[in-house]
Amino acid sequence: MTINGIGIDIVENNRIKKLIKNKQFVLRVFSKIEINNSKKIKDNTNYFAKRFAAKESLSKAIGTGFRNGINFKDISITNDKYGKPNFKLNNNVKKLIYSKYKIKKFKISLSLADEKKYSIAFSVIHK
Repeated sequence: MTINGIGIDIVENNRIKKLIKNKQFVLRVFSKIEINNSKKIKDNTNYFAKRFAAKESLSKAIGTGFRNGINFKDISITNDKYGKPNFKLNNNVKKLIYSKYKIKKFKISLSLADEKKYSIAFSVIHK
C-alpha cells in the first residue's frame, strides 16, 4: 500500500454544539444524507462534530484545505451496515485527488472517535 496523504483533525464538541444551532451553518457544511441521518440520533452533537473533523482531516490529507473549489458539502460521511465510516466524494474532490497525486485509483481510510469534550478524525489516502 502506498500512502499519498494523511490528515487529522480534532474539534471541541461544545463548539460544534453551538454552531449546529444555526441552521445556515448546518446547511452550508453538511450534506442532505448527513442531515437526514442525524435525525435518527438523540444527541447529534458528537455526530456532527465527528463529520466536521472528518471533512477537515480529508482536506488536510489532500493538502489543500478548503480551496480550489472544494466545499464542505462536497464531502459526505456515511456508515456501512456495521457502522464503519466512509467518505462519499463528489467529482470535484475526486478530480482534485487524481490531479494532485497523479493516480487513477485510490482509497481513503477514515477513523472517527469521540469523547465527552472532543471528537477526532484521521484520514489516509492510499493506493
